[in-house]
Amino acid sequence: MNQRLELEGSGMTSRRTRLRMLDRLRAQGIRNEAILEVMLNTPRHLFVETGFAERAYEDTALPIGQGQTISQPYSVARMTELLLEYGRPDNVLEVGTGCGYQTAVLASLVKKVSTVERILPLQQRAKDLLWSLKYRNIRFKHSDGGWGWPEYGPYDGILVTAAPAEIPEALLKQLARGGVMIIPVGAGREQILQRVVHEEQGLVVESIEHATFVPLLAGVI
Repeated sequence: MNQRLELEGSGMTSRRTRLRMLDRLRAQGIRNEAILEVMLNTPRHLFVETGFAERAYEDTALPIGQGQTISQPYSVARMTELLLEYGRPDNVLEVGTGCGYQTAVLASLVKKVSTVERILPLQQRAKDLLWSLKYRNIRFKHSDGGWGWPEYGPYDGILVTAAPAEIPEALLKQLARGGVMIIPVGAGREQILQRVVHEEQGLVVESIEHATFVPLLAGVI
């Protein structure tokens, strides 16, 4: 397939379908137009398994292999909006690269993204795809996400795409003064999306809304 046509999509991956996705996101309360513009232009259908490409712009999570999923568009937009609400961070840590879609959205909005993934085949595929799409402001690491990536911290933004039972201490230590972390916390249906802000007086935790993410697991595979 012609590379430009593949990027732009056709039928259920076309611009018209993407615009309908944006209409849904606005109806769900997403207000940041810069994020919406990035999501319009990011080819989500390339980040999912081939058999699910026609469903890429539906408001649903989809399988990406290795027992993992790509988050629904609302979750990506909402977490990104919450991260950017205090201003655009320059240096962002993403825990859970997955297929690389959330990584691509972040990399289009901030200066530098350091992303960590525990499942090597997912990390390799995401890295190859993002490189082919000409993202050049992303660092990749195959590692336990709960450890973060202290080498490039502290971070003024941390976004976690899997849910721990409680926020890992290592990630809190890598959050810069004035920094913001967005993270789902809890197990099963009891997850809550939280925003942690490192203010002068310490860490301030705000519960935002219910969430559903895969669990944040330890170790690497």
